[in-house]
Amino acid sequence: MTQDQTSEQPVDTSPVDVAEAAPAEAPVAEAAEPAPTDRIAELEAQVAKLKNDVLYARADTENVRRRLEQQAEDRGKYAVSTLAKDVLSVADNLRRALDAVPAGAREADEAVNSLTVGVEMTERELIATFERYGIRRVPAMGERFDPNLHQAMMEIEDATKLEGTVVVEMQSGYTLHDRLLRPALVGIAKGGPKSGGGNLDTSA
Repeated sequence: MTQDQTSEQPVDTSPVDVAEAAPAEAPVAEAAEPAPTDRIAELEAQVAKLKNDVLYARADTENVRRRLEQQAEDRGKYAVSTLAKDVLSVADNLRRALDAVPAGAREADEAVNSLTVGVEMTERELIATFERYGIRRVPAMGERFDPNLHQAMMEIEDATKLEGTVVVEMQSGYTLHDRLLRPALVGIAKGGPKSGGGNLDTSA
């Protein structure tokens, strides 16, 4: 073929389809959506957790409220404890004054009798005031020794009394509502019949 024949051949100038020529792209994988039942279970678990959180918060709030109410009540009930301890010595002195009056002196001397009556009235009024504020005398004489209420100062030989019975009260004890303000100072019997079959603990 000559040079002239080669140049005369027609050239294919038709447009090339780019889409057809390009290699096929891999399809994009779509994210798998959870099944409706799984989503419902997840939401129910969240609701249950929130309910528990609310219940715990409510319980904590209720506990705090009750604790504050109890503290306020205790402050009101026991606010006079310091003053009461100081005033107890007044009651002690009134009782000592009455105990110091000799037997028969009241009948022999009208002045002594009048003074004694006045002291007795003062003591009764003081005890009534104590009662209004929840201050009460601790039972002692003739009672079984109680380390929660009594403080043993001595033991006294007395075969006629049950061992551990209070036979001497040296100082009165008092409680404020359900709390001990001051223990009673007592002497207890020993050498008599035992009650309960055990040794009495007087170390309190």
